Amino acid sequence: MPELPEVETVRRGLAPAMEGAKILVATLRRPDLRRPFPNDFRQRLEGATVTALRRRAKYLLADLSTGDVLVMHLGMSGSFRVELADGATLTPGAYYHARSEVLAHDHVVLEMSSGARVVFNDPRRFGLMLVVPAAELFEHPLMREVGPEPLDPAFDAARLALALAGKAAPLKAALLDQTVVAGLGNIYVCEALHRSKLSPRRAAGTVVGRGGVPTPKAVALTDAIKAVLADAIRAGGSSLRDHRQTDGTLGLFQHRFRVYDRESEACVTPGCKGTIRRIVQSGRSTFFCPACQK
Repeated sequence: MPELPEVETVRRGLAPAMEGAKILVATLRRPDLRRPFPNDFRQRLEGATVTALRRRAKYLLADLSTGDVLVMHLGMSGSFRVELADGATLTPGAYYHARSEVLAHDHVVLEMSSGARVVFNDPRRFGLMLVVPAAELFEHPLMREVGPEPLDPAFDAARLALALAGKAAPLKAALLDQTVVAGLGNIYVCEALHRSKLSPRRAAGTVVGRGGVPTPKAVALTDAIKAVLADAIRAGGSSLRDHRQTDGTLGLFQHRFRVYDRESEACVTPGCKGTIRRIVQSGRSTFFCPACQK
């Protein structure tokens, strides 16, 4: 499933075609994705101008001039295709599968006043789209318990410590909890833990001091989360399953992985002679260096 950097890459790729443009026609080619489309879905989109395209955690949020918000989630296999008026086609970053360009999987088409057609393609139909009044957005079940944005300046070690205090769950599992930090997934949690030299198996609450005060470990982890996400966004995301940027080129961050998918390879930490191990936590692969991550 796309993580924060990939979703942000999608947002940046869609913005030129959608922001400031009116949705002239919304076409639904099936009644549902992960969940049914609202009965008035098409009517609430057509004629509305997209005033801004934002990201919250792994969700794309299109603010509409009508006071509604179009909420979009890529799911496991969803991707967008932008067909421009001059005949060019752009593929804003997404996790592509071999069948994702099959027209039968084009489930939603938005014809924009910019001349672009924005097509949502989803072979496995785990994505979703819904329309929510802006005033109710952050009380919606999908949004109300989502944690802080890790790239927000307000997100710091104190905020992270508050969320982790008293948690006995493994640190990796705690960081994958979207109520703790928004948008983190398996890849970037593994990478951030390696950068901060923290074991994915240590109890989450051990990075918090008495009274919920962040320890130096919490500070290092917070800095690592911010750094790895910023680096991944600059690189255009990771090219697992042919993740592509807006211009069709592959994301480059996978070439900078320190631990992810590097089982049995040497640790890249200067001076460390450890070897990357793979273990399974909560059904997910975890990659780490047992020598330098404690």
